[in-house]
Amino acid sequence: MIRTIAISKENQIHYDIPVQDLVSKDYSWYWIDFNQPTKEEVVALRNPLQFHPLAIEDCLYNLQRAKLDYYEDHTFFVFYSLNQKRLEKDEVDLFLSEKYIVTFHQNPSSEINEVWKRLRHSADPSILTPANVLYHILDKIVDNYFPLVYEIEDILNDLDENSGQETMESLLDRLFDTRHDLLALRHTINPMRDLVYRMLNSQRVADQISNIEYFSDIHDHLLKLTEMVEANRELTTDIRDSYLSLNSHETNRVMKVLTVITTIFMPLTFIAGIYGMNFQHMPELSWKYGYFATLFLMLIIGIGMFLWFWKKGWFK
Repeated sequence: MIRTIAISKENQIHYDIPVQDLVSKDYSWYWIDFNQPTKEEVVALRNPLQFHPLAIEDCLYNLQRAKLDYYEDHTFFVFYSLNQKRLEKDEVDLFLSEKYIVTFHQNPSSEINEVWKRLRHSADPSILTPANVLYHILDKIVDNYFPLVYEIEDILNDLDENSGQETMESLLDRLFDTRHDLLALRHTINPMRDLVYRMLNSQRVADQISNIEYFSDIHDHLLKLTEMVEANRELTTDIRDSYLSLNSHETNRVMKVLTVITTIFMPLTFIAGIYGMNFQHMPELSWKYGYFATLFLMLIIGIGMFLWFWKKGWFK
């Protein structure tokens, strides 16, 4: 679907104008949104819009990394939003000049839809420009990163407290899933941070964007997000090491108890082994109280070793 908004010289908003008319007529500026376009609609990128074939190719094939390219009369951007449910990247391509802004996305974009509605309900279209639309779209994309990072922080707090008394295996599975989500966030946020930094230091972009200080604020948000992601990754490492240390300590404690029990039974097994050899000439076998004396001796040895180990603190 292709939808359009055009601002006339008289600051009147016009909707759903054919792309050919937008290019041929003299509007103050216009916005064309390729929202999940068909193959037939994609042709409009070549004619009448006449974008560079390399930029069109970037629109059709996901790059998996944010980028910025300069062309003769416009600038081409590749942004990445994050799907709030699947935590997957959705590419948003954008062409910017003083006369137009063209957005292209093969998946639904809540950020573009919000800005589109804001523009439709704007009381004074004269205050809006293609650069302002670019700012609002990018701002929405970055703002939508925060809930995902906050959600991961809540998960890590829950894992750290283990209020649900989950098993160690279940906790580690959730922890490694969270680390995978953090890695996905990192691969999205860091390139976006570098892209906005490049925009702030580009004279070509500065000539097209008058409110460059607003983009500096977006860059600050991306820096904060980067720090939050890195801090959470370090926290997952600390939680993982704590779990593994606790698991190792528990294993050592169990092994110590089993070793003590085995040590207590070693002399008892030795005594039982001697008198279980069934030789004929064993004087103790014919003694009337030999059986009870042997049991008593084994009991004394067992209790004595148990008290000795207890005094040593091996059962603590």
